[in-house]
Amino acid sequence: MTQSDRAQDIAQWIRFEQTAGVGVDTGHRLLAAFGLPDNIFNTDFHALASVASERVARALLLPLSDATRARIDKTLAWAACPGNRIVTLADDDYPRHLLNIPDPPLLLYIKGRHELLAATSIAVVGSRNATRQGILNAEKFSEALSQAGLTVVSGLALGIDTAAHCGGLRGTGSTVAVIGTGADSVYPARNHELAHRIADSGCIVSEYPLGAGPAASHFPRRNRIISGLSRGVLVIEAAAQSGSLITARMAAEQGRDVFAIPGSIHSPLSKGCHLLIRQGAKLVDSAQHILEELGELSTRLTPAPRQETSEDGSGCALLSALGYDPVHIDALAERCKIGIADLSAQLLAYELDGRVETLPGGMIRRLATS
Repeated sequence: MTQSDRAQDIAQWIRFEQTAGVGVDTGHRLLAAFGLPDNIFNTDFHALASVASERVARALLLPLSDATRARIDKTLAWAACPGNRIVTLADDDYPRHLLNIPDPPLLLYIKGRHELLAATSIAVVGSRNATRQGILNAEKFSEALSQAGLTVVSGLALGIDTAAHCGGLRGTGSTVAVIGTGADSVYPARNHELAHRIADSGCIVSEYPLGAGPAASHFPRRNRIISGLSRGVLVIEAAAQSGSLITARMAAEQGRDVFAIPGSIHSPLSKGCHLLIRQGAKLVDSAQHILEELGELSTRLTPAPRQETSEDGSGCALLSALGYDPVHIDALAERCKIGIADLSAQLLAYELDGRVETLPGGMIRRLATS
């Protein structure tokens, strides 16, 4: 196919996708009945209406408007830029993992290394309001999985998603960001610099047209692509009513493995992970567990030797007394038989060293950093 023919083919797909009333489900029915978009636009009204609706049939048979032509031209110009690409459901390089889900996107707008969409991947998702421990877990797990050759897939949200992408970029597997806006936008704006790093070294993918904003309905639908691209989904910190649980449910429905990291029984952000584990998700506390479960590349991951640190006796006693569950500073002072002023000074030093974190309400928690 010549470059001109390819551009015309893509133009027909864009016109089809952006026709009023043609969503993913209706689009699939029309494609199954009549073949490629070019055939659909040349089908008569009654045949179209028998598969879709009269309203959609009329919309498909309308002449190409100036506004639609302008959107198509803008999209084709975007796709012609280095690193940008549009893949249709009919293309040979459409990600095969997505073809196996019930409702694969009609089009994918891709920025960056498109070959990563065919790689063996693991999704890492979780709370936008993650704790410092959750952020550390997401970074460490994602980095280890990426170093073992898995591509880390997430949604570019704040919190766990951001940490997962940062960890994934540190390994050979890199990372894929599935976004809920057009591929020419970055949401949230705070991740603008991260999005550029992913576009350079990883991949950004969207099913939404250029210029599409962050509508609330986009993100649950985006989650099916996150799980669909992946062999499994790892959930790190999720409340009982969390969007991450939607991703996990979709993963289970798609036949993917679901993994969850447990947490404190007192933490609201552990409730979702514990629910998933009760429902059959696999409890994991290391990246090695995930690799072994997937049967992929497990020999490539060599656990780092544990570093022994020298501390004075009071420091060891304090960390031992603190444990890994949140504890109020007053209760910790009582455990350690130490004054609040001295305890606060020691805790500040440990917090600056990344060993503990301060939580709301005067609560303190030790961080697991290895």
